[in-house]
Amino acid sequence: MKTYTSDQIRNISLLGHSGSGKTMFTEALLYATEAQDKIGSVEQRTTASDFGQEEKERGSSVATSVVPIEYNDTKYNILDIPGYFEFVGEMYGPKRVSDGSVIIIDAPSGVEVGTEKAWSNVEKYNTPRMIFLNKINAEQINFEKVYQKIKAKLGDKVVPFTVPIGEGEDFMGYFDVLERASFAYVGNGFEPIETPEKMKGLAEKYTSQLDEIVAESSEELMDKYFEGEAFTREEFIAGIREAVINGDLCPLFIGAADQGRGVLRLLEAITRYFPAPSDHEEFKGLWKEELVTRKTTGDDPLSAFVFKTFADPFVGRISLVKVISGSLKKGMTLYNSTKDVDQKMGALYYPKGSEKIDTDEVTVGDIAVITKLEETSTGDTLCDKDNPITYEQIRYPDPVYFKAIRAVDQKDDDKLMASLQKLNEEDPSFKIVRNDETGELLLGGQGDVQLDIIKQKLLNRFNVNIDMVEAKIPYRETITKAVQVQGKHKKQSGGAGQYGDVWIKFEPFDGDFEFEESIFGGSVPKAYFPAVEKGLEEVRKTGVLAGYPVTNFKAVLYDGSYHDVDSNEMAFKFAAQIAFRNGMKEAEPVLLEPMVTVEVETPEEYLGDIMGDLNKRRGHILGLEQLRDGTRLVIADVPQAEITEYAIDLRAMTQSRGKFSFEFARYDRVPKEIAEKIIAKANK
Repeated sequence: MKTYTSDQIRNISLLGHSGSGKTMFTEALLYATEAQDKIGSVEQRTTASDFGQEEKERGSSVATSVVPIEYNDTKYNILDIPGYFEFVGEMYGPKRVSDGSVIIIDAPSGVEVGTEKAWSNVEKYNTPRMIFLNKINAEQINFEKVYQKIKAKLGDKVVPFTVPIGEGEDFMGYFDVLERASFAYVGNGFEPIETPEKMKGLAEKYTSQLDEIVAESSEELMDKYFEGEAFTREEFIAGIREAVINGDLCPLFIGAADQGRGVLRLLEAITRYFPAPSDHEEFKGLWKEELVTRKTTGDDPLSAFVFKTFADPFVGRISLVKVISGSLKKGMTLYNSTKDVDQKMGALYYPKGSEKIDTDEVTVGDIAVITKLEETSTGDTLCDKDNPITYEQIRYPDPVYFKAIRAVDQKDDDKLMASLQKLNEEDPSFKIVRNDETGELLLGGQGDVQLDIIKQKLLNRFNVNIDMVEAKIPYRETITKAVQVQGKHKKQSGGAGQYGDVWIKFEPFDGDFEFEESIFGGSVPKAYFPAVEKGLEEVRKTGVLAGYPVTNFKAVLYDGSYHDVDSNEMAFKFAAQIAFRNGMKEAEPVLLEPMVTVEVETPEEYLGDIMGDLNKRRGHILGLEQLRDGTRLVIADVPQAEITEYAIDLRAMTQSRGKFSFEFARYDRVPKEIAEKIIAKANK
């Protein structure tokens, strides 16, 4: 593969609903540009971008892949991003290094949830975007009806640039709105044909939608527009480009990826309207809390951003990087400014799905694969040590779905943690948490499918089989009234005995645990105070109701007695624990449960269902807000036990349109009838 300059490169992320045809679109590009002699098949597991074992088993993408396309002296790095919602973490890195996005829409299905989510993302970050309306050759597809539905969902920014000639099986070419010309598909390409009579009115219909958008791209064109002057072709093209780059216009192109049709026309539009890396003014970073900038030229010092890593059991760590400034050369020693460590690179390649293309140099704006950067992770910055810079790291959404995991074979316990850490470097969107209260190892992600894929990877790559079970809820116990009790430990078994006697007052306390002493007259020597406190600290880990830790109480040692010979620290420790058990039974103990504050974002039409469901989960609605994109935000306090499966339930309630996050709020008393069931289950 030849070396391209930054103005000849386009880094394009493919977005859309799962099954819309992103992987087949990439296959069509490879076929249409003669990089391969046939289009691969998802069903037959022969595609370039879905090469992982888990992807082949599922028949859909679970990880981002990069496939370079060369056409008309331009290199297009196609980043095929999974469309399934639980793999949202796969979008964050590739989107950071993209110059624009192509949203694939399945014509028979129209605007699906994944389309809406992709659109919401490009709107949020004002990303240049285009739409490829795929499967236009499907039966009973009426382009105008499909387009009007897309426009109703996504807005007036979407304007057709190509319109199909022929419907269903008769789809044979397209009418180019801007060129006012028609083309028929021939082999991998197309050739001009006479425009059918019924298509001639379309040029005016669709280009009229563009006039105002183009006019708003500059003051000069706005003046011409109001004066009624026609734009020149050059002005029109320049205005469209400006509008696309600013996110004010989304060109729509039609095609059939399974036949390789329509993709080359889209590539030409990407070249014309999407920005190149060289168009980016400068990138901002920090070094020692000071702002540092890099220009996207070969003259500035080297800097590169690691947007994805893979754990390969044979090669080791593989890093996907975009060169932001300067150039990468084989054999360089790189400085990881994020971790303050020098990294000697292994091999240097261009990525191509599962393949790697050897190269000695990767220029600014391009994407590279570097092996054996063992201390480098996703989101790190690599640069010239004499000219350091650190780019902002990737921020992933917090996990909302947790399961407790354990190795099926106990011999794999140590291997499990090491394997999980390697997978976590590859996918930082999931978390591994050790719950100290329950002793469980928790795996957290966006949903059950993501965790199932992690389980699959552990087995396929590291030969570690795990069980996933429902995580225990970290309940606690506390007391509701003050009591004064005695704890006396006396043991005589020949020789030195043991004697400890304490009187302790236990009372509710607005805090975790507090120990005090108010001994008068030396009834308990000061030397034994620490033993009493230690005894209470140990015994409060196991309450009297269901064995949960006891919290929110204060213990005051106020009296007792001792023996000159038989008293010792151990005796007073045991005495304190006896007093605790006696006191807990008398102090009317209750069960506490963790409460979380949940924030749910949902379209208006599901608001009633969401609020009703939260009430059924014993939730308390705290607030309701209207967000800028028209969705509603519901804020509620809910028992943690009631949302363990909420990620799955919310997806079902909102057809995957809703999302939520939560954080710990406090502990509240469990209602009596529910507490009885929890206690009975725990004691069983």
